[in-house]
Amino acid sequence: MSFVGWLQIAALCLAVLAVIKPLGLYMARVFSGERTILSPVLMPAEKALYRLAGVDDQREQGWLAYALAMLAFSIASFVVLYAILRLQAVLPLNPQGFGDVAPDLAFNTAVSFLTNTNWQNYAGETTMSQFSQMAGLTVQNFLSAATGIAIAMAVTRAFMRSRAKTLGNFWVDLTRATLYVLLPLSIVVALVFVAMGLPQTLTSSVTATTLEGGSQVIALGPVASQEAIKQIGTNGGGFFNVNAAHPFENPSALSNLLNIFAMLSVSAALVYSFGQMVGERRQGWAFVATIAILLIAGVGVIYWAEAHGNPILTALGIDPSAGNMEGKEVRFGQSASALYAAVTTGLSDGGVNAMHGSLTGLGGLVPMFLIQLGEVLPGGVGSGLYGLIVFAILAVFVAGLMVGRTPEFLGKKIDGREMKFAMLAVLILPVAILGFTAVSAMLPAAVASIGTPGPHGLSEILYAYSSAAGNNGSAFGGLSGNTPWYNTTLAIAMLLGRFAYVIPVLAIAGSIAAKVRAPASSGTFPTHGPLFVGLLIGVILILGGLQFFPALALGPIVEHFAMLAGQSF
Repeated sequence: MSFVGWLQIAALCLAVLAVIKPLGLYMARVFSGERTILSPVLMPAEKALYRLAGVDDQREQGWLAYALAMLAFSIASFVVLYAILRLQAVLPLNPQGFGDVAPDLAFNTAVSFLTNTNWQNYAGETTMSQFSQMAGLTVQNFLSAATGIAIAMAVTRAFMRSRAKTLGNFWVDLTRATLYVLLPLSIVVALVFVAMGLPQTLTSSVTATTLEGGSQVIALGPVASQEAIKQIGTNGGGFFNVNAAHPFENPSALSNLLNIFAMLSVSAALVYSFGQMVGERRQGWAFVATIAILLIAGVGVIYWAEAHGNPILTALGIDPSAGNMEGKEVRFGQSASALYAAVTTGLSDGGVNAMHGSLTGLGGLVPMFLIQLGEVLPGGVGSGLYGLIVFAILAVFVAGLMVGRTPEFLGKKIDGREMKFAMLAVLILPVAILGFTAVSAMLPAAVASIGTPGPHGLSEILYAYSSAAGNNGSAFGGLSGNTPWYNTTLAIAMLLGRFAYVIPVLAIAGSIAAKVRAPASSGTFPTHGPLFVGLLIGVILILGGLQFFPALALGPIVEHFAMLAGQSF
């Protein structure tokens, strides 16, 4: 650990903090239907899209209609992407001559990009044509992220309104999220990436002469455009197999910091947008403080664990001064690798610049645990916000039990109906993660896919289903996931993690919107101060700890103690 390393981490955090308020205010204006700096250019296009689609932008939807519209759009998106992958060989822009994607892999990939998970059981540069990368995967990067933002806005409006029957219009929110937020930011970031050296071409490859005089075929493609929305939309799906460890996706320490900054900005700013839209900015900052405390703690633990190195490697004669560099890029080092690992799993991004399976036991535990907490630190664009609101509802319920008062959040009473839906939502992750992990650990065909036996092998399986159900998409490494069993079950876990979570959340929003928003009284528990922040952190950690600690104890925890004892598996 070094001063320069901590300085890099601090500079990145300050940069994100600086953009939270202006970007949050901008998005609050966009989703409130107010005029913005981009309105003169984009409003005609927005209105034209409504006319073409037959959408009445003045007509709002109740929670059920909103949910059905979201599901219908998601089904259509899945069908289109699945068809592109299955018909890849006959579609244009296939200079590599790739064949059709196998049915089980196409199913897994279509579900993955539909749910904003971007789990990849394939190597992009040897599997996907330029058309599939652009018209299939990159398009879904925009649409899945916009869907998450739309749902977050519906939940936000529930706390803004009194005795309301509607939460907005899904088609309007989807259009505005794409047109006013994701697209402009992606264009800017993509151009910066191109200036940094990321390829942006329809050429499939170039042949280079090596230093030994041989030749090497180097894959190319429209990398910068996919990389931009990959990070801004917290998607994480890489153009290349090794994701952000590839020099064409992430060529330098500066591009690495821009990747992390792009990942965090929209998700963190949406939390501020929530406070602005509900008329309680302090609530937004309380959420930001919660996110920052837990995320920075995660970064610190990973950095500490990796900087202290691996005593097993030290015993083999490897210089321990640089810490555990196995699976990491020397151009990033320990601090930037630790920061990337924590951010990508605190978000639902899934992009990686180092092999998580090569982290120490404790270093690998943290990314896995951050996913299992529900992807709320700050989570995916939109999904992190509504996940955090669910935890806030649970926190005020716990506070109400302590003092014997009806729990209340932002002037809305929290009753049994909301609590039932909240518990249904938070139980989805442990059911999907632990259920599929338990079955896979017992099936010989599933166990055969692990790369390392013992605790690390269990970690590979546990991380895979955590990543899928948490809609994260990063991989621990070592698990051969491109099999019918993993392609199918991981896809089911992704669907549960996205839609089985979203429906109860929208039901909560519908119930909350119908209630009267009462003004705060002397007996109201304030939800914007340090006490609430501490309570919210406690609820997040306790839920994660109680549900997943036994499984973690059998995987990364025992592996870390074995490493300290000089034992390997």
